[in-house]
Amino acid sequence: MNYKIFLIILSFAGSKLLHAQEHWVFKTESEGIKVYNNILSAAKVKPIKVECTFNATASQLVAVLLDIKHYTDWVYKTKLTTLIKQVSPAELYYYAEIDMPWPAQNRDFAAHITVSQNRDTKVVTVDAPSVVGLVPEKDNIFRIHESKGKWVITPVGNDRVNVTYFLQIDPGGAAPAWLINIFIAEGPLQSFKKLKLQVQKSAYKSISLPFIHN
Repeated sequence: MNYKIFLIILSFAGSKLLHAQEHWVFKTESEGIKVYNNILSAAKVKPIKVECTFNATASQLVAVLLDIKHYTDWVYKTKLTTLIKQVSPAELYYYAEIDMPWPAQNRDFAAHITVSQNRDTKVVTVDAPSVVGLVPEKDNIFRIHESKGKWVITPVGNDRVNVTYFLQIDPGGAAPAWLINIFIAEGPLQSFKKLKLQVQKSAYKSISLPFIHN
């Protein structure tokens, strides 16, 4: 086969695969919060995407995301959180335990949060993948070993930001996938509703983070 033709075919196949991996299907919407599933994913629990616009600055939203001790105020079914290590103002490790609906066991995990910003576009990315080995596993709580959370915060002017949140998780254990899928779809929707209120609290309302350019 001609080498150039082979490269064209390979490139086309790669773009089709990428498109398939990013095939989001609308699931539900409430109060301007849209939730999507990636139905083409081979994962047992389908990845989700959430989109919403906030009346807030990027600094406000990032401040909430870094305020681990108050996750129980707004993150769906979060029972407790503990800061493990503060690496820098824009990087930390934390532990969380999540209440799961019966008959599933509670889940817990440790995660690593890092915040970065594109200085040209002002887009802020908050990565929050799970990490293993930081906290000993506990009896009667199932440890989540594989989870990838990501926030993309895009300023759109007049103290408003568009937010896109991605979550891919393997909750493990014996809970059926349909139950976990419902839990994961409902969780982000309820979390975003509370996040809209949380970001307006006085602790965050006028905050300006030195590593974020609004």
